[in-house]
Amino acid sequence: MVTELGNRSRTGLRGALRRGRGGVALAVQASLAAGLAWFVAHTLIGTASPYFAPIAAVITLASSVGQRLRRTTELVIGVALGIGLGDALVVLIGTGPWQIGLIVLLAVLVATTLGGGTSLVVQAASSAVLVATLTPNTGAPWTRFFDALIGGGIALLVMTVVLPLNPLSVVRRAADPALRVLANGLHELSAAMSARDADAIDRVLDELRAADRLFTGFQDAVAAARENVAFAPARWRNRTALAEYVDGADHVTWASRNVRVLIRRAHTAVRDDEKIPDCLPEALGLLGDAVDLLRQEWAKGVEPAATRERALAAAAEAGKAYGEGVGFSGGVVVAQIRTAATDLLRATGIDHNEAPRMVRDAVGWRMRRRGRRRRPQTRLDH
Repeated sequence: MVTELGNRSRTGLRGALRRGRGGVALAVQASLAAGLAWFVAHTLIGTASPYFAPIAAVITLASSVGQRLRRTTELVIGVALGIGLGDALVVLIGTGPWQIGLIVLLAVLVATTLGGGTSLVVQAASSAVLVATLTPNTGAPWTRFFDALIGGGIALLVMTVVLPLNPLSVVRRAADPALRVLANGLHELSAAMSARDADAIDRVLDELRAADRLFTGFQDAVAAARENVAFAPARWRNRTALAEYVDGADHVTWASRNVRVLIRRAHTAVRDDEKIPDCLPEALGLLGDAVDLLRQEWAKGVEPAATRERALAAAAEAGKAYGEGVGFSGGVVVAQIRTAATDLLRATGIDHNEAPRMVRDAVGWRMRRRGRRRRPQTRLDH
């Protein structure tokens, strides 16, 4: 128990340190944008107390991490719209409970009428509330509206041109946990199928379902990185390194979905007491190795040759089940292993026609062989 608690503490501390390192760049961006927004609004333009300029800058940066440029622009417009509308209405109707309710009502109606998404609507409403509940504006009604536009515009400038986040680092941080949970799930599934433990198979399925947000985060990070590289000249050098993640993100997500289908059929095979040849758990372990190797090879920026070799080995090992005898659900498991292996090959850059041919050839080659080949032991971590 003490050892387990110690391991959990160390794991939690490492996670906290990783999160802290990941937040340094955002903190620097936010501080720079806030300072520039105040300087431009106060010193260059002459606003006496332009506190909405740095507020809008920080809100925009903090709310748009990993989001696409269109959604970030909506945040800027939403903040400025809410502040401008709130200021105008406070001058006309004053403040109070019903006034705040009316201001929010109108802010949401205007935002939706403009065709804005959730970001614009939320920011318009919350900014209007902020204006209605703070000290009244002592300047012209449009002053804080322009302050918000200045702050949001400077935030966009900082995040895309002046000090853009390294898109490669952002994508790697998003890809790593998604690939880890998929690889671990496949290894756990391999052990559960060997033990014919239906409850353990269910737990693996629950873990991968819960991890769906990680794959969504990976997709969002890739989309944001693509736009970041397009708009930030300082990051153009990362285009080549990002290509592997950009081209492979969809295929990794599809592989995770195919694995979930595989897990459900594996559970049915165990529940129905079907014959489960030893080659199926072995193939699942090889497929987990392939996912983990993809994570490592992408992170190191090397040709994912080991991933391809291990994915083909998984498909070939699964193909042995046809000769050894397998039930209906077991046959579906074999088919899903082959499909997931094809997805992983596509993620490594193999053409959409070539990848399934390579899998078919691997399965045919293995079925012509006698005996089982031992799982390769080489790993990039060593």
